[in-house]
Amino acid sequence: MANGVIELLDMLYRMIDDAKGGLGGTCRINRDDALDLLDEIRNKFPAELGAAKELLSKRDEVLDKAKADAEHMCQQASDKARRMVDEHEIVRQARAEAAAVTAQAEKRAEDLKRAANGYCEDALRRTEDAVNVALNEIRQSRSKFRSVAGMSTGARPVTRAVAYDAAKEEI
Repeated sequence: MANGVIELLDMLYRMIDDAKGGLGGTCRINRDDALDLLDEIRNKFPAELGAAKELLSKRDEVLDKAKADAEHMCQQASDKARRMVDEHEIVRQARAEAAAVTAQAEKRAEDLKRAANGYCEDALRRTEDAVNVALNEIRQSRSKFRSVAGMSTGARPVTRAVAYDAAKEEI
């Protein structure tokens, strides 16, 4: 027997088409066979219509789910893109801050280096000044000592070889 409504309709069509024609365009078909086919069609319609409705409903569900999934995926992609932009901005800001801190640290180090060099130069200058003052005091003291030593004895100063003569040294 036929499976679907379409096949049953095709059978009915062939039955009518194959019918013997009479006068005035009338034809004769087997009434019982035609009614049986129409009964089968009528019985199958609700089942096939129900299946078609169910298919349409399932199709709508699948389309709705696909649409929801697509919207969800778009939202996720948008969120991810926003996070990546935010992360990129954070990285850019961090790099800018790092560069600023590095520049500030380098400037501070240069300032400290200049200050330390200035302090060392000042300390060396003060030390040289102190050594010169001490050397001049030693020279004056030595000169006074020689003049006092020569006057008290009334004799000529004794000349002898001196291992180290500070007066001869130039600074």
